[in-house]
Amino acid sequence: MVNIPTNRPPTTPGEMLREEFLEPMGLTQQQLANDIGVSYQRVNELINNKRGITPSTALRLGKYFGTSPDFWLNLQRANDLYAVLKKEQNEIDKIKPFSLFTER
Repeated sequence: MVNIPTNRPPTTPGEMLREEFLEPMGLTQQQLANDIGVSYQRVNELINNKRGITPSTALRLGKYFGTSPDFWLNLQRANDLYAVLKKEQNEIDKIKPFSLFTER
C-alpha cells in the first residue's frame, strides 16, 4: 500500500531522481539518458515533473541504480493518488463505506 501524505505533496520521482541520485553521483541528465537508452527529453521532462514514471522507465532506473522498479513506480503512484485526492476530495468524502451489516 502506498502512503499518501495529506499535509504536503509527496516527493515526485523527478525530485528523487535529481536530488538523491543525479546530483550526489555527479551524473548529468544527458549521461543518464545515454546510459539507460532513452532520450534526453524523456529524462529532462521527468526531472522537471512534466512526465511521470512509466514501467519501462522504472525498469531502466531500477537496473541502473540498483533499486527495484517498484521504488520508482510507488513514487509515481503516490503522486498520482495525491493529485486525484486533492481534485476529488469532496466527492470521495461523500462515499459511505460498504458494510454487509447495513440495510440498503
